Amino acid sequence: MPLTFHNTYARLPDQFFSHQPAADIPAPVMLKLNQALADRLGIGAATLDNANGAAFLSGAAFPEGAEPVAMAYAGHQFGNFVPQLGDGRALLLGEVLAPDGTRFDIHLKGSGRTQFSRGGDGKAVLGPVLREYLIGEAMAALGIPTTRALAAVLTGETVWREEPEPGAVLARVAASHIRVGTFQFFYVRQDFEALRRLLDYAIERHYPQAASADVPALAFLGAVMARQAALVARWMGVGFIHGVMNTDNMAISGETIDYGPCAFMDIYDPGTVYSSIDQMGRYAYANQPRIAHWNLAQLAQSLLPLVPGEPEAAANALQGVVDGFPALYDGEWLAVFGRKIGLAAPAPEDQAMIEDLLALMADAKADFTLAFRHLTRALATDNWQDIEATLAAAPDFADWRHRWLARLGADRALAVKAMVGANPAFIPRNHRVEAALQAARNGDLSVFEHLLAILSRPYAEQPENAAFEAPPGPGEAVQATFCGT
Repeated sequence: MPLTFHNTYARLPDQFFSHQPAADIPAPVMLKLNQALADRLGIGAATLDNANGAAFLSGAAFPEGAEPVAMAYAGHQFGNFVPQLGDGRALLLGEVLAPDGTRFDIHLKGSGRTQFSRGGDGKAVLGPVLREYLIGEAMAALGIPTTRALAAVLTGETVWREEPEPGAVLARVAASHIRVGTFQFFYVRQDFEALRRLLDYAIERHYPQAASADVPALAFLGAVMARQAALVARWMGVGFIHGVMNTDNMAISGETIDYGPCAFMDIYDPGTVYSSIDQMGRYAYANQPRIAHWNLAQLAQSLLPLVPGEPEAAANALQGVVDGFPALYDGEWLAVFGRKIGLAAPAPEDQAMIEDLLALMADAKADFTLAFRHLTRALATDNWQDIEATLAAAPDFADWRHRWLARLGADRALAVKAMVGANPAFIPRNHRVEAALQAARNGDLSVFEHLLAILSRPYAEQPENAAFEAPPGPGEAVQATFCGT
């Protein structure tokens, strides 16, 4: 296959990963190939959309130059530290350079057991694979940094979960798969030489400007923190709930990674939880900024040996960086939600007006996505019927609207433009996603394909697909999502 790999991660010492042989995949078949992403990588769909491509992207066989490894990492899972996790059902096949020089990992999820499987079978099944494909691509279309789905491949085997299901592998692409937990892995082992190598590698790959800083570890932490603040604020702006914000699921590149029990909120409620395993609401919608801050503190602790000076002084320096997260996040949140109400340059005093609108939405049990989209349309057309109906249970909306219009001033064209680009009409609504996955399990991929096409243009008016804007009807709401492992 005409692929050229540039595998820098595989050049790191052996304790960073476990080399993996090809998997025993009985009959790999390409189910869905992301042709646009293949072209972006400079591979070309024709290279992959065949039997050889299915074998490669399932882990059954590897082309020349691939160096498959299972990456080592640790992590806090729901606040509990696990010193060794690692890729228990995943493989980093290698790295490719896109035509513009951007480096990407090609990574498989569900290809079989590795050294880090901890008794698991290392497999994935069709539903969770297509779910991650769909939601990851929807996030990309929304403009949110994310891993991307390159392909979904059927393996030709039956995998047992609660019932027998078709086996599948997700081939995904990311700027890298280095996590906060990767740093924790070496810190807890007091392997400070490996920790130094990891920091140097991560700086060179993602934050080269940090290399020339007085203390590269501090500059690196600050750069990761800035990206995470921006990422989580953008999650909040579309009502996305990750569901498992463990430190092993926080990528230092600032991309969204590991779509397990994630979901997009329907009715606005800051306490919303969808993950079936999050019994205490640790990763509820409103808690996501706090958890990101907590995760970054764990990264800071892992960097402690790499900050020169006495331990107390080094800890204080790292704490000083971490303490800057709330202000960073607040600025990003204000920018995101400011655009959602038409303010391209919101001021700090605008925060109260945004929070007042969210309170009205909560009181009215309004649909998060539709409320903002109806507000956008109302400003553009001066027809307030839909937004008034959406907030019918919030009698103070008229007063809020008066304040808001006064803040926008006479020229509303720029405000409408900002709002159209910040308030999607289409998100991967849970009931629509589940319907697509159920149809796929029954052998019908057309529902998945239709939904994927709609979600590829989330901000566009699609009158022919207006039904897909609607929240779930009676009996359609999805109350819990599952990780699929």
